[in-house]
Amino acid sequence: MKVLVDTSVWSQALRRHAHADPGVIEELRTLISARLARIIGPIRQEILSGVRELEQFEKLRRHLAAFPDLPIETEDYVEAAELFNTCRSKGIQGSNTDFLICAIALRREMSIFTADRDFERFAKHIPIVLHEMR
Repeated sequence: MKVLVDTSVWSQALRRHAHADPGVIEELRTLISARLARIIGPIRQEILSGVRELEQFEKLRRHLAAFPDLPIETEDYVEAAELFNTCRSKGIQGSNTDFLICAIALRREMSIFTADRDFERFAKHIPIVLHEMR
């Protein structure tokens, strides 16, 4: 199964974080080697946003260039809004990008690899599949 990799995972692997989980980084490497890792434009934007140094920005941009963005269709945005509304009706909040990730993963029958615990709350109310590390 192909895996939509969330910003939280890419960020741990591509930026130097004191709190980076080596298991998460190794799992991403495994997914990349198996050609299963996928990205969307909004995730690419989140990764690149806030990088202060041009040299670091360019380095991240080059690393990510190996991964083409999955196309986002109108129905993905509509589905994302429906998922947002479903979760909100249950008292669960999330970002528009988070629900877009959920919608794209659902439509393409992909799992989501994330270190963001919000997705665990979403999964209680919407039928997303979260990638489990091996």
